[in-house]
This record gives sequence, C-alpha cells and structure tokens, in this order.
Amino acid sequence: MKLEFLVLGGGREVGRAAIAIKRNGDDRYTLFDYGISFDIDDKPILPLSIAPNKLKAIFITHSHLDHVGAAPLFYISSNPPIYMSKFTAITSRIMIEDFLRISGYYLPFEFLELDSMMKSVTTFNIGDRIELDGMIVDTINAGHIPGSTMFRVEFREGVSVLYTGDINTIDTRIVRGACNQKLDAGILVMESTYGMYDHPSRERVEQIFIDAVKSVVEDGGTVLIPAFSMGRSQEILALLAEKMPQANVYYDGMARDILELMLLYREHVNRYDLLEKASKVFTQVKDSGMRKSICKEGGSIIVTPAGMLKGGPALYYVKRIYDNPRNAIMLVSYQAASSPGRKLLTEGVLEDGGTRVKAKVFWFDFSSHAGASDLLNFVKQVKNLQRVVLMHGNEDSIYSLGYRIKEEIGVDFVSPQVGETINVEL
Repeated sequence: MKLEFLVLGGGREVGRAAIAIKRNGDDRYTLFDYGISFDIDDKPILPLSIAPNKLKAIFITHSHLDHVGAAPLFYISSNPPIYMSKFTAITSRIMIEDFLRISGYYLPFEFLELDSMMKSVTTFNIGDRIELDGMIVDTINAGHIPGSTMFRVEFREGVSVLYTGDINTIDTRIVRGACNQKLDAGILVMESTYGMYDHPSRERVEQIFIDAVKSVVEDGGTVLIPAFSMGRSQEILALLAEKMPQANVYYDGMARDILELMLLYREHVNRYDLLEKASKVFTQVKDSGMRKSICKEGGSIIVTPAGMLKGGPALYYVKRIYDNPRNAIMLVSYQAASSPGRKLLTEGVLEDGGTRVKAKVFWFDFSSHAGASDLLNFVKQVKNLQRVVLMHGNEDSIYSLGYRIKEEIGVDFVSPQVGETINVEL
C-alpha cells in the first residue's frame, strides 16, 4: 500500500502546521491541522492551499493558532467535516475570534466563515474512536495543552499512521503527559520543535522561578509574568496557588476566559484542585481602573497575555513598571526571534531605539513541547514503526533528532519541505 503526504505547512519550519494524507487510488485527502505563522512584521502567513472538495475531513490537534488559525478558509464556499476535541472546539473559536480582531485586515476570511466552520465541527472525547470512509481514527491525549489530541489513523488495509501535532510527555499541573504506551503505527508524523535540546528539570525550573518571584515581592517590587493565554497562564497560576497561595496575584486578559473554561471542562485538567484554588484565592482584573491601582501597589504579581509582549494587557503593565529596578518582568513563554520579548532579553529594550528597561528581566523554560530525549523515547515506544516524518521544526532540530532516531532505533526519517509531496510504500 502506498500513502501520499502533501505538506502544506510546517515542513522544516515551526508554525502553520498542515499535512494532507491519502491512500494511493483515493481522490480525497484527510487534512491534519491548518495553522498560521507570522512574518517579521507580524503579518500572518497561511499554509499552501488545497481545494475543499479534495478533502475527506479535517482533524485539528489543538487550538493554538499555528495549528487551527487558517482552518476557516475552507468554509468560504464549502463545508468539509472537521473534528476536534470538545475543549479544542470551544477554545478554537475564542482564539480565532481574537486573531480576526487583531489581524483580520490581512486574512481572506471573516467571522462568517468562522461561524460556518464551527457549525461543521464534530466533537469527541479524547479516547474516542471515529470511523470515517474506510479508515478508523483513534484519538489520544497529546499532553501539550488541555484538549490537545494525537490521531492514529488505520486504513482498512491495516496500515496505520500516527500524527502527533505538538506533544509533551511530562505531567504538568494543567495537563497529563502524552500517552506513549501500546502505540502502534507504521508511519509516525511527529513534531521536532526541540529536536536539538533537552529542557531542564521542570521541578528545578519551578523552584528557581518561585524563589525569584518571592525575592522581588519581598523587596516591595511588582512582578509581571507575560504568558500565553492558552495553557501557560493557567499553569503559572496553578503553580502560584500551590507554592504562594497567600500572594497578591492578579490575572488579566484572555487568561481569565480560558481559566473559566478549563474549570468547566475539568476532565481535561490534570490538577483541577489547584486551578480551582487559583480562581478562588487570586483576583481577576476586570477594568482599566483596577490596572492603574495594581501598578501603584508594591509586592503584586500579575499574570497576563501576551506571552511575547506583542500586545494584550502585558504591554500596558510593562510601560508602568519598566523603569523601577525593584520590579521584574518574568518571561515564561517561547520568544520568537522578532518579538518584543526576545528583544527585551537580548538587548534590554522592547523596540529599536526604545528606552532601556531598568526592571529585572528573567526567562524560565516552561515549555509545553517535549525535548529531544523525550521525543526520542516517544519514538521508541511506537511498535511496528517503519518510517518517521519529522515536521514542525527547523532543519537543525529535524536532522539532529532524525539521525538519533536512525542510529538508536534503526528507523529511517524524512524531512519534507513545504510544498513537497512524499510517497511512502508499506
């Protein structure tokens, strides 16, 4: 049997994940993810196009924009079936609505297409099995963010493909690590974002982070923690609820809405008790008046998007705490090369020609992606594996991980570019 993989995004790049798969002889593809990335000017870059009538179905792994942000494009003139976990469906709407408000000028779709897409969604509980036109799709926890899903596709001929999307194999307070036991697949399509690096021990990172927060607060300073609204903000709030429940903690922006949704979908949250505790002992910021008063306080902790300081309430707070060396900005999210957060880390300013930031600046590795050794160990758990397709990583990460897979496991890998079609015969 021969399978065709059409790479529409995410090939030798991080972001805009999108890959379409079909059996030899089929006339329609099954599409996995359809996300966006951003250029140096923060303009969205969409995946390559494919005609909606060429799609059998779409499967979305999770609600980060680099995996779902371009999906409404298919609903301008068509209505292909689209599958997501229940939590991914509800948070995808929120994330794309926000995306449209910020970047709608550059997008070829509007709120109407988003509404059409949501009407076409079929939701599932993680662990469900979906039967669809000659194939069976198993849904498996990916461990990345709440609701994130891996898809194992088995065709009627017995050939199987496992598509991971983004995965993490360690347990965090927000989500349990990816299931990697008793998986069976002839072909593994896997992310390689951190294919060159191992993350430091999460326990060690958390301890250093808490010590740093306590030091600033005890000195009367304000701690600003810019964090991704989906997952990272809630992870930090749960950690603070466990380690510093008496602290004066505020959370703002979309982090509030996502926290409330997580409390409604407790089956997706690992330490629901800590998230519930955070919602009770910490304070939501509800208006601009509260923001002003918080900035005048000493000893406060503020958790808010945007994680890369590209926008959101975080920018408001930065402008009011940056010039006091008692204060601190603690970055806990990935910082893209062109982001204000990266510029702050490397140059001490938020923009070219900007005023130097006097507040302390930290970065902590709270990544929700598996590191290189964890990815390798994940591959080792997949039985009957014959080929690995490495996606969602730069070339250095892909080849570093790929050669380790080949040397230690004896399985060949391929690293397709965007626009490339690969054929795998099993």
